[in-house]
Amino acid sequence: MQSKMVVKLYLIYMLVCCWSFSFGQDAGDAIIQNKKNLDTGRQTDLIDIGKALFRIHPGKIREEKDKKLYFSILPIGGTVPGGTGNALITSTSAMMYLGSKKTTNLSTATFTPYWNLGSRFGLPVRTNIWLPDNTWLIQGDIRFLVYPQYTWGLGESKGEEERTLLSYKYIRFYQSALKRIKPYLYAGLGYNLDYRFNISTEDSSPTLEQYAGYRYGVGSNSFSSGLSFNLVYDTRSNAINPLPGMYGNLVYRVNPTFLGSNESWSSVYLDIRKYIPMSPGKSHQQNTLALWSYFWTVLNNKTPYLDLPSTGWDPYNRSARGIDQNRYRGRTLFYAESEYRRDITANGLLGFVVFANINTVSGSGSLFTSWKPAAGTGLRIKFNKLTNTNLGIDYGLSKGYSAVLLNLGEAF
Repeated sequence: MQSKMVVKLYLIYMLVCCWSFSFGQDAGDAIIQNKKNLDTGRQTDLIDIGKALFRIHPGKIREEKDKKLYFSILPIGGTVPGGTGNALITSTSAMMYLGSKKTTNLSTATFTPYWNLGSRFGLPVRTNIWLPDNTWLIQGDIRFLVYPQYTWGLGESKGEEERTLLSYKYIRFYQSALKRIKPYLYAGLGYNLDYRFNISTEDSSPTLEQYAGYRYGVGSNSFSSGLSFNLVYDTRSNAINPLPGMYGNLVYRVNPTFLGSNESWSSVYLDIRKYIPMSPGKSHQQNTLALWSYFWTVLNNKTPYLDLPSTGWDPYNRSARGIDQNRYRGRTLFYAESEYRRDITANGLLGFVVFANINTVSGSGSLFTSWKPAAGTGLRIKFNKLTNTNLGIDYGLSKGYSAVLLNLGEAF
């Protein structure tokens, strides 16, 4: 009991300290930190290796420092979250500067279709657009998914083998626009739509309402439509592979019935990330401690089942590595993760990470009464040194589960 209390106090302390530090940070210092881009002249990536293997020596038409548009295309095989096996995955990323590199962050648009050679496939498109001089931040998340996945009901009352397969189709449309109100601080509005239909369990299984003991959003469809009020604090200049900096995101979402929601409900999501350089001054090498924590809760009792906070369902589906997606679900979720990132080779081609995470949900019990940890390690291969994009191959494990994950870009 005492050890659980120590862990609880430590995680709350980390969350509060990170959030307080973000707003106490001097703006001038943050600019200096984040504009220390990696020295690409000392680095090697997979593009360099490809040129050497095929003896490609293109003429230098213009200076790379003037280049504002980059593409990364990576067809890979791997696993998709949710325990449905292997998949064919193609990740296509467009990265661009819409203004001066000195005053404008790198904008990204990512299209990552996947198919598990069976009943599951997805077409997700995500955008993070910084207008010139970072005056506006435009964010988008559009998905169409055919999405069978396992579920375990609320809280931790069911064991690993007591899962049931839940099938549905899913349309998501999130769009928000945030205006800069202070250096690094943005505020704005968004529209969020979640439509799940053809919801069903396996023929031999009880209905979702019977299985989960929950009344809302457990029929054949679930529709949530609402407005979000967004606050973002971001001193990072590259979200693909953040250099030392800070990120904070607060989202308050309301879903009234007059906008089409089946039930009226609301939620709060608070996300804090901090990147600490372990060898300051060596901008050509990766040696960073990354910290991430989020708190996600619903504010009333009629939230649809599939809209309740759940592991692996953060906005980018990158949390809870080593834990099956959807494994823990409840009215409130607290999550924390730390990761150490380090280069293996001096030219930056190879690197490694070591990570650990922990979560707790309220469902069948109270929050902070039970902690679910996971840990793992991963290999990093420099895919594109100009955008500091890595190919990540991670192995994570927890009690009763393990998985290999492939990503283009860091987990957070």
